[in-house]
Amino acid sequence: MASGQDRIPAKMTAIAISEPGGPRVLKPETRDVPVPGPGEILIRVRAAGINRPDVQQRKGVYPPPPGASDLPGLEASGEVAALGDEISRWRVGDRVCALTPGGGYAEYAKVHAGSVLPLPAGFTHTEAAAVPENYFTVWHNVFERGALKSGETLLVHGGSSGIGTTAIQLASAFGAHVVTTAGSQEKCDACLKLGADRAINYREEDFVAAVKDATGGKGANVILDMVGGDYVARNYEAAAVEGRIVQIATQSGAVASTDFSKMMAKRLTHTGSMLRPRTVEFKAAIAAALEAQVWPLLGTRKVAPVMDMIFPLKEAWRAHERMEDGDHIGKIVLDVG
Repeated sequence: MASGQDRIPAKMTAIAISEPGGPRVLKPETRDVPVPGPGEILIRVRAAGINRPDVQQRKGVYPPPPGASDLPGLEASGEVAALGDEISRWRVGDRVCALTPGGGYAEYAKVHAGSVLPLPAGFTHTEAAAVPENYFTVWHNVFERGALKSGETLLVHGGSSGIGTTAIQLASAFGAHVVTTAGSQEKCDACLKLGADRAINYREEDFVAAVKDATGGKGANVILDMVGGDYVARNYEAAAVEGRIVQIATQSGAVASTDFSKMMAKRLTHTGSMLRPRTVEFKAAIAAALEAQVWPLLGTRKVAPVMDMIFPLKEAWRAHERMEDGDHIGKIVLDVG
């Protein structure tokens, strides 16, 4: 038996996907409490973040990777409830947050110890649950794959999303200039308050022309894109010479037609990644970098998650409705209790 497991109930409440479909297919279920294996810990979940991949999984188009829980939920915060073998750092009762391969929408979730981080100083559990997925994603894609440097310009599409608000703050904190797109004046204003130098309402203004204007005609050094579709060709136009375009989602379509001569002429790099299928070792390396480079910023509130709305666990369907209506600014979180 895992250390601490004898003090844990056998059953828990979880939110399951009863069938592929709309938000109402998210329904409470009674499940067995997971048992952590070697290198894993069990978290008593207090809050869980809502992310776009959860919506895709609910619709039946983004299945969990082999071995992961079928329950949605890619990030959680809470206390360490039990320890598997081969755990040296953590103790039962430690306050933590974690990137999970699935299973966050539940009272208990197991996760590999390498994906666990201490609760940032002064954070509530609902705030901490809004951190892992976005910060792991932004750190790897903007600073590792995109190699953003101080003094360069980052273009962030969807600046008012959880990913966007995180990217704006981190890029600004590390000395970059930030240009972002958003779909309303309210969202643009929110991005500016977070540190963006220029916020473009893409419904009213051509972002390519606006980026060129904001950079003196040079274009953006790094572009973080979750749109895809016709944005691919437009990103090539908006990029600087030697620019790096990092694709993390394709909300407007995974197929695009573009002129590759633009890529060659500007010597562009177009890359992309998915976080969920990566190895536990890969995620542990990102966690270590975050703890060293970003956790001090969180502890002083130089950067922090932007909180939109909090829903109780059993109303996860309402949280998904909120995400899909597109009006949110920042993170939507479930209060598990």
